[in-house]
Amino acid sequence: MREYLKFYIDGQWVDPVELKTLDVINPATEGVCGKIALGSAKDVDKAVAAAKKAFKTWSQTTREERLDVLNRILAEYQKRFGDLAVAVTEEMGAPASLAQRAQVPIGMGHLSTAINVLKDFKFEEQRGPTLLVKEPIGVCGFITPWNWPLNQIVCKVAPAIATGCTMVLKPSEVAPFSGHIFAEIMHAAGVPAGVFNLVHGDGPTVGAALSSHPDIDMVSFTGSTRAGIEVARNAAPTVKRVAQELGGKSPNIVLDDDAFAKGV
Repeated sequence: MREYLKFYIDGQWVDPVELKTLDVINPATEGVCGKIALGSAKDVDKAVAAAKKAFKTWSQTTREERLDVLNRILAEYQKRFGDLAVAVTEEMGAPASLAQRAQVPIGMGHLSTAINVLKDFKFEEQRGPTLLVKEPIGVCGFITPWNWPLNQIVCKVAPAIATGCTMVLKPSEVAPFSGHIFAEIMHAAGVPAGVFNLVHGDGPTVGAALSSHPDIDMVSFTGSTRAGIEVARNAAPTVKRVAQELGGKSPNIVLDDDAFAKGV
């Protein structure tokens, strides 16, 4: 039975401001397989403050410094491959073969891609008389879903690290184990304090606090269309950047010449 009752804020594992817990259910067995702490707006405030402070120095790091950090994260991720696979199997009921062959490897793929792209990425480009400079956005809030937890976490975190952003992650409270282990990986890799922060919690509380926080410069959300509407609404008053991948917004059209009856 797993118990993840702390959050990762400013390079340390810290207790919630107020301890409230949630049982995590293994969909394959329908039994309780662990427990997490549920964060509050006050926990989000602490994490965002840490990220905002860290941005002052992290945003000024060199390409080489960020490459070094990404390579260390990849190395630690590879060390925890087996732990991550077991966690994914428990939290979302995925077959062990799927966790080992797809769910965990895809996170490594995102890290490797970020490393390769960063090596030659042009942060400054001359276009005629204009110098185009690409700078880090700032503090990012990441809200990720249950179905491909590591894919969605790493595809947000790796580019943010590569470009000099700092971040606060809220993994799905339905499948939080792999996200928690990912925070352990970031700590083991020596990611500077405050660059990466994790707060467990639900959407209406932690998700809303992140998407509406005045010191969050960008929010990236993957999930339902319903929740995406709330994220956009919460983000609007501070005019922060919003990136969304929403399920249920792209219906399939089945025509009358389908071959489903033939098993094709």
